Amino acid sequence: MGGANRREEMAMPKAYMAGFVKLRDPGWLDEYRPKCLALVEKHGGRYLAAAPGPERLEGKEPVDIMVVLEFPSVAAARAWYADPDYEPLIRLRQSGSDIELAVAEGLV
Repeated sequence: MGGANRREEMAMPKAYMAGFVKLRDPGWLDEYRPKCLALVEKHGGRYLAAAPGPERLEGKEPVDIMVVLEFPSVAAARAWYADPDYEPLIRLRQSGSDIELAVAEGLV
């Protein structure tokens, strides 16, 4: 029985979340980063990239920071975003930035 669950976990595609951040006031970053990292890890996620000044290849809106996260599944990514401990961090982030955030299932 345990073997079947393990095969299902192995076959489940990972999820990838991309965020494009436009800063209005960077004052929130020092408080946000370590707390957000801990919550991402709590839900089995990890940062793949968090780079200031990404090179825009298409589009018109400037981006100050690009973030790419990996989670074990879309459900895990949604659980991270819906975590009650993340709610105050969302408000903190929104106080000094605008973000485009999306999640997609990876290819198996």
